[in-house]
Amino acid sequence: MFGADGTDESAGFDFGGDKGAAVTNYLVDLVANENFMNDADGTGIAHLNDGVGAIFSGSWDMNNVKEKLGDNMGVAALPTITVDGTEGQMKSFAGSKAIGVNPNSKYPEAAVALAAYLGGKDSQQTHYETRGIIPTIASVDVGDDAVAAAQVATMANTSIVQPVYSTMGQYWGPAGSMGEELNNKTVTHDNAAEKTEAMNTAMNTAAVQ
Repeated sequence: MFGADGTDESAGFDFGGDKGAAVTNYLVDLVANENFMNDADGTGIAHLNDGVGAIFSGSWDMNNVKEKLGDNMGVAALPTITVDGTEGQMKSFAGSKAIGVNPNSKYPEAAVALAAYLGGKDSQQTHYETRGIIPTIASVDVGDDAVAAAQVATMANTSIVQPVYSTMGQYWGPAGSMGEELNNKTVTHDNAAEKTEAMNTAMNTAAVQ
């Protein structure tokens, strides 16, 4: 996305070609596997004690999974997969949130002080203890929380920072449509390359508009 180092917005998306088609073919086989289930509307969590062995999710689902599995809950960063004989690391997007201050505030000093508090150690500690939100400040005490450790490992090793370019917004529609088509089995090995190119074109065509 956006060039070799992700900083060239004009380069758009590059999910086509042989490599893109190879990934699509991998996904065709994945959804055909009897051990795969599309996790829509909490289906995966609902069946954790009824045949589902693992789900892909995030720390926001920690309490729901814990309620289902109790002490049997385990967490890990994304695994590697092998596509066309080459092993590669699956990656997720790492997002971010920020607390802003209105530069036109009548009380800028108070606004800055409030923002600093809301993003500070004490506030993050409280959010973690009451809501399970993993802190971003290393000095916040999370004990031996496996979910926190897995999230840190994910951000460090198996994720990329989601680009902040406005054209990034054109990724989600075509990517979501491809996922639905894969799940509905309308993407096959015979049309994988064609479908992949169509997705890539849609991303870039929408981005230019």
